[in-house]
Amino acid sequence: MTVPAPLFLLLAAAAAPPPEPAPSAGQAEIVVTGRDDAEPDPMLTASAPVTTRPGMAEAVGLPMVTDVLRVIAGAAVSTAGPRGSQTQVRLRGAEANHTLLVVDGIRFNDPAAGNEARFELLATDLLDRIDLVLGPDSARWGSEAIGGVLTAETRDAPDRGAGFRGRGEYGSLDSGRASAWAGLGTGKVRLSATGAWMASDGIDAFGQGGERDGFDNRSAAAKLVFEPAETVEVGAVGHWIEGRSAYDGFDPVTFRRADTLDETANRIGAVRGWVRGEKSGWTLKADASLLSSVNRNLLDDGPLNSTFGRRFTAGASLSKAVGGHVLTGAVERQAERFRARDQVYGGATDQDRTRALTAFLGEWRAKWNAVLTTDIAVRHDRFSAFADATTLRAGITVEPVAGLGLLAGFAEGIAQPTFYDLYGFFPNAFLGNPALKPERSTQWQGGVTYRWRGNDVGVYAYEAKLRDEIVDVFDPATFRSTTANATGTSRRRGVEAYASLRLARAAILRLSYAFLDAREQQVAGGLAVKEVRRPRHSAGLAGYGEAGRLSWGATLAWSGPRLDTDFDSFPARTVRLNAYWLGSAQLGWRVSKRIEAYVRAENAFDTDYREVVGYATPGRTVYAGLRLRLGD
Repeated sequence: MTVPAPLFLLLAAAAAPPPEPAPSAGQAEIVVTGRDDAEPDPMLTASAPVTTRPGMAEAVGLPMVTDVLRVIAGAAVSTAGPRGSQTQVRLRGAEANHTLLVVDGIRFNDPAAGNEARFELLATDLLDRIDLVLGPDSARWGSEAIGGVLTAETRDAPDRGAGFRGRGEYGSLDSGRASAWAGLGTGKVRLSATGAWMASDGIDAFGQGGERDGFDNRSAAAKLVFEPAETVEVGAVGHWIEGRSAYDGFDPVTFRRADTLDETANRIGAVRGWVRGEKSGWTLKADASLLSSVNRNLLDDGPLNSTFGRRFTAGASLSKAVGGHVLTGAVERQAERFRARDQVYGGATDQDRTRALTAFLGEWRAKWNAVLTTDIAVRHDRFSAFADATTLRAGITVEPVAGLGLLAGFAEGIAQPTFYDLYGFFPNAFLGNPALKPERSTQWQGGVTYRWRGNDVGVYAYEAKLRDEIVDVFDPATFRSTTANATGTSRRRGVEAYASLRLARAAILRLSYAFLDAREQQVAGGLAVKEVRRPRHSAGLAGYGEAGRLSWGATLAWSGPRLDTDFDSFPARTVRLNAYWLGSAQLGWRVSKRIEAYVRAENAFDTDYREVVGYATPGRTVYAGLRLRLGD
């Protein structure tokens, strides 16, 4: 995705579980929130947040997190068909499994799906805040934090009193959408719960006039926060997400894309508990979480195969603030389990695997004076199944005059091999490689930002190198495939610019542009080829405002041409996908103080575009709905 690009969208208010690590040198930050207090920590170097204001969520109303990310310049979102289909997000030219997703402090990347985040399941109605850090940051977050880290939070309850939010919507493609949130606060205890549902008959993903491929998505979350004292917080949160979508797969005889009756059913359940205390400049945090996932593939309602994943994570950190300095030490333990079962091959692909890691982190943040801020962090991961890794992040920010920031930073990231990378998929066909090393990325970044009177502009430039990339290796003599660490170095470099402008209450704008040059080199000294599904140029615009009872919001995303691989050809060939504009708009009218009616349109220009070769996308769709707000 793009770097600081304005993450123009979404969600409205909340203070959530204990604050997670925030960005610093080597990354840019994008904050999508409805809170006025969502300001960057002045102790963090090289942070460049673009913060939405109250009203953005209601004004735009896009239903999926990837709809938001698509209007971020530099975002590379690829959906293989209509909404609900497999969706991949590539940040700053990195791979899809190099994006770390964290929801309410829980690592949400699916160990049963190649460590990728299941963005096709993540609805905005479930969430209240999204923060995006671009660039590697494994020194803070560990594995998968190569392209960037997206953290999301559900809405918290008010400190005192009760509140309720509700939404109902219906529109094109027989699509329905409903959500509700309720929260209650008593001063020391805050309890909140959220539920969301979305479904559609969809379109023919193959695009040849066959049956429509629809989807159904249901999610729920509940959060409890207890503050027995002003400096002590104890909390628990739980999530449940289910999705079922139809898609068009491959003909079993020709192995080409075809209008099939494939379906996938996915489920993710997760819980987390935490405690935080402060005294005399010391801060102690501890938490533990458990995520469980199930993915089932079916053909004409007949089961094909299933994968199951489980991740347990526990950690603790201790920080000490002394003047303008904060020193932090932390330890983390993670254990993963993976199971695969199939019906179509008689159990030939079945496997049961486990692995674990222990990590140690140290960080020193220092605000030396009003001009100079520095930040350095180092993390060591001890893996049970492959080579250990140590990552570093360091940066400096100089503010020579009020509002002007000059920053520079270096950061490293790693991504651990997937279970299939290590152990294979099908005996005597796709073999694993237990000798694999984690993929490693290094990045240098520099930037300039300027803020004045609620406005914010910035320009960033970066260069990153990816080493030990895990690639598939095919032997034409035996028709066997395996995995290996590439000997070459893949490079990504880019320039990103953004502006966040508040012209008046009736017009607030977010603009961004990104240039990306991403090239893959599998063999040292060999040819470096352009990466697929990553546009070289992209731009985004979002705006919203209010005038009396009327509210409006609109987004416009431009993606330059991108390459993709057409596997219908043998050998597979690289094809060019055309550039496209994608716009959305919403108009709302406050019927009363508590009720608002609205209409909105997606793909408002009825653009015929492709994000994955061979898969169709919806044309213009229109929806109407009501929003209800009671209490705080």
